[in-house]
Amino acid sequence: MPTLVRILVILVILAGLGFAVMVALATLIQPDMREITIPIPPDRLPAPRR
Repeated sequence: MPTLVRILVILVILAGLGFAVMVALATLIQPDMREITIPIPPDRLPAPRR
């Protein structure tokens, strides 16, 4: 039983560290905002309505 508890404690600590890293990345890193332009070939556009 002590081995099971030790494994569970290690897994909980690793999960907590992973969660802390995700929170830190989400709050401290700001993405660069830039405009994205994707050219679309004319044959992929729908036909105009009349």
